[in-house]
Amino acid sequence: MGNSAFITGGAKRIGRSIALFLAQKGWNIALHYNRSERDAEKTLQEIETFGVECSLFKADLSDVRQVNNLAEKVILKYPDCSLLINNASIFKRAHFLDTDDDMFLKMFNINYYTPFILMQKFSQNAKKSNQQFHIINILDTKISRNHTPYFMYSLTKKSLADLTLMAARDLGPQVRVNGICPGLILPSADSDAEGFERMKENIPLKMTGNTDYITKAVEFLIENSFVTGEIIYIDGGEHLGS
Repeated sequence: MGNSAFITGGAKRIGRSIALFLAQKGWNIALHYNRSERDAEKTLQEIETFGVECSLFKADLSDVRQVNNLAEKVILKYPDCSLLINNASIFKRAHFLDTDDDMFLKMFNINYYTPFILMQKFSQNAKKSNQQFHIINILDTKISRNHTPYFMYSLTKKSLADLTLMAARDLGPQVRVNGICPGLILPSADSDAEGFERMKENIPLKMTGNTDYITKAVEFLIENSFVTGEIIYIDGGEHLGS
């Protein structure tokens, strides 16, 4: 069947770009989505033009039972899966005092607990089947500072970064775990194009990026089998401070 990769939140934005990049490189794609069914179907059609297989898996990542079922379904369909990319996340502006129970639980489950579960399930399967496995967690340059306007989002991404490092230490040598921290790659839902462009003036390279920079980082991490526990900032130096 060849190499297979599982990507959460793969229907749009960075997840979609990674899925298409891997498909072009000959990877079969297990693509997760939740509400973006139309986008997922379109991405599937584009992936199949590269002559590889793609299957869609729908799941609400805020529901732990669905996450466990998702892992089982993907492993059953793609027993040779050798790459997990935890890309899906929820991004919402709220300070500490504005974070209610529902927001906390939803963001915790999607941004942190889901990657934890998937990392555990796929690593267990890799060890059971005695195969090499690689995990790439999509983080955020905001983990480099105590960014409070998006309090819960930043907290969950910081936690996922620590999980990345600890899991890399614990799961070697059979499983590698790395992370990528995007910066100004795509505007968020609550920022306009002009505001997004203005933000580049606050970073060392004075430029915005695009998803090609992310896929190049993915390629590097996949091809360099001597790298684990690495967190790469793809942010024009934003993590260095303004």
